[in-house]
Amino acid sequence: MPLSTPNAKVILQAAVKYLEEELLPTLTGYHRFKTRVTINALNTIRREMELRGAQAAAERERLVALLGHEGDVEELSRELAQRIRDGAIALDDPALRTHIRQSLADALAINNPKWFDR
Repeated sequence: MPLSTPNAKVILQAAVKYLEEELLPTLTGYHRFKTRVTINALNTIRREMELRGAQAAAERERLVALLGHEGDVEELSRELAQRIRDGAIALDDPALRTHIRQSLADALAINNPKWFDR
């Protein structure tokens, strides 16, 4: 399927710009709040489109290193959880802690990057 012009990222940016710069200043109360929620949702979608591919590839690499074999991210994540439950991987394992920290940082980069400013 051919790519759309403009692409989804540009469309999202234009929608957010309109909502933030033109519509939001004219609103109060409930509609202002709901518009702010919509802006946040659109920005989350944009960040996921921008970041998730590289994050998933890096996550897969960390999981392969931890578990010692190939697989897709979902399967590897389930296996990691099971190994932790079974005690096969210790909670204080440095590689596990690095993986968890990076996974959380990646999720925050998409869902609420303002947490990094704190």
